[in-house]
Amino acid sequence: MTTAAPTDRALVWHTSSYSNGAGGECVECAITSTRAHVRDTKKVDGPVVTVAGSAWSVFLQVLKSE
Repeated sequence: MTTAAPTDRALVWHTSSYSNGAGGECVECAITSTRAHVRDTKKVDGPVVTVAGSAWSVFLQVLKSE
């Protein structure tokens, strides 16, 4: 996992479906072929957490099983 902003290419960010635009605590994700990038919706120039795509898939499966 890294927290540096990715610089290899422009990322397409997707806001959480739970984000209502009222300043809630939400994140945005950008998915590439090998990585998942996550950032705070209110700090788009802030740090980005980057994890391997395989780790992201496992994380999502665990969330869905809860």
